[in-house]
Formats: sequence, structure tokens, C-alpha cells
Amino acid sequence: MARNGIQYGDVQQAIDTLLSRGDTPSVQRIRDVLGTGSFTTISEHFRTWRAAREQNRDVPPPKGVPEVVVNVASELWREAQELANEALSHYREEANRQVESAQQEAAEARQQAANAEQRESALAEHLRHTEQRLEQLHRELAECQARERHWQQQAQQATKHAEQHLADLQGAQRALTAAEEDFTMQLEAKQQAWEERLAQEEQRNEAAEARLMALLDTLRQERANEEKALQKRLQQWEKRSETLEQELRNKNDTVSRLQIDNGKLEQQLQTNQGHQETLKAALETAQRNLDQARRALEVEQQQSIAREEWQQQLWQRMEAMQAQLASLPEVMAPKSQE
Repeated sequence: MARNGIQYGDVQQAIDTLLSRGDTPSVQRIRDVLGTGSFTTISEHFRTWRAAREQNRDVPPPKGVPEVVVNVASELWREAQELANEALSHYREEANRQVESAQQEAAEARQQAANAEQRESALAEHLRHTEQRLEQLHRELAECQARERHWQQQAQQATKHAEQHLADLQGAQRALTAAEEDFTMQLEAKQQAWEERLAQEEQRNEAAEARLMALLDTLRQERANEEKALQKRLQQWEKRSETLEQELRNKNDTVSRLQIDNGKLEQQLQTNQGHQETLKAALETAQRNLDQARRALEVEQQQSIAREEWQQQLWQRMEAMQAQLASLPEVMAPKSQE
């Protein structure tokens, strides 16, 4: 709704002033002419003026006005409308940009507020964790102090034990020194005894070495005799080997002859096997023929038995007929008498 400071007549008068100067009316120029007023109020009155002008645009010009003046006025009016529309679109774009900028700033402000809330929550959570960690550190410090007192007590006890062990070690060292002296004396006595025994052993070794040399000479002589006997046995073995080789060659010759004879026998055996297979086939054929003959004989025997039975029955019938023929005169006699 328009404010009370600027009226429609003021805006219309400012527009007429601009048109009389040849300027295109716009909200900014109208405000410059008026020297005051808000853009919203001036814009509303300016839209009202434009709407009224659109309604009166098709009204014919008064009579008596030259056509040239009408055309020029129409052209000027059209250009004024285009300029006004361009100025209005410029202000609309500017207003849209300002609105978008304001919306973007509001979104950024909301985002900053959300970020601030998140940071505040994170700081509160961090503070809570820090307090918990601080309490835990206090507890750990108390535990460490208690352990420190405990370790100090153990260190004091360990110091006492170390002093006692040091005293024991010094006593052990004194005992060890005495034992070393005693051991040294015993070692010297044993070394002297070992040296005496070593001298005795050397003497015994010399005597044993002399006996060993004599024994070695004896063994060498015995070995020479054994080598001679072995050489003789080797000669005998060589002669025996030659004899055995000759016997082996003779046996090899015999084996060769036997192999030749064996080959001949194998050939004969193969030939005999062939004859045997032929005979076996002939035997199988004869066996089959014999089986057939036996079956035929059995059939013939059955037929012969059947014929004998038939002949027996035939003889029985003939005997019956003969008996009937023999009794026929006796039967016929009484009939003839009648």
C-alpha cells in the first residue's frame, strides 16, 4: 500500500516534467524530480500511471491534430514505453539480485549458526572428555604415587638384602681364596707325582718300544713267508682258473649245441603242436559225429521199440482174430442145427 508522503498526482506531475524534457520516466528519475519518497511508493504510482496509459493508448487523437504530430507522438510514446520497460526490467533484475544476495546471506548465516552450534557441541564434548581424562590422570597419579612408595619400600628392603649379600660375598671370597691356596698346593703335589709317573712311563715305553720293534721284525718275516705262500697259492689258483675256463668253454660249446638241438626240438614241438591241433580238430569233429550218431541211434532205438510194441500189439490182434476164427465153427454149428 502506498505511503501518505507521496501521492499519485505528485508522481504524475513528475512524469509529465520528464516527458516535457524528453527523458524517459523511471522510478529513479521520478524520485530525482520529487527529491524524496520511497522506491516502493513511487514504483506503485508509476505502475498505476502505466496501466492508465495502456488503457488510454487506443483512444483516438482529438480532431484537428495533424497526422504527422500523431505519428511522432505515437513513436515517442512507443520509445518511452520501451525505455520504461527496460528501466523496470533493470530494477527488477537488481531487486532479484538483492533478494538472492539476501537469501544467500541468510543461508550463510544459518550455516554459520549451525557450524557454531556444532563447534559448541564439539567443544562441550571435548571439554567433557578433557575433564574425564583429567580425572583419570588424577587417579593414575595417585596410583603412581602409591606404587612409588611401594617401590621405595622394596628398594630399601633390596638395599638391606644387597648389603647382606655383599657381606656373604666377602666371606665367600675369603673362603675361595683359602680354597685356591689349598688347591694350588694340592696341584703342585699332584704335578710332581705326575712328573715322576711320566718318567716311569717313559722308561716303560722305551722297553715296550724295543719289544714292539722285535715283534714288528717277527711280523715282517711272517708276512714275507705268508706272501710267498700266497704267491704259490695264486699260481695254483691261476692254473685252476685256466682249467676252469677251458671247462667253461667246453660247457659253452655243449650249451650251444644243446641250444641248437633245443631249437630243432622246439620246431618239432611246434610242428607236433600243429598236428596235435589238427588231430584235436578232427577229434572234435569225430566227437560231434559220434554224438550225432548216438542221437540218431537213440532215435532209432526209440523207433525200434515203438515198432516192436506195434508188432506186439499186431500179434496180439492176430491171435485174437485167430481165436475168433477158431471159435467161429462152434458158433455157427448151433445156428445150422436150428
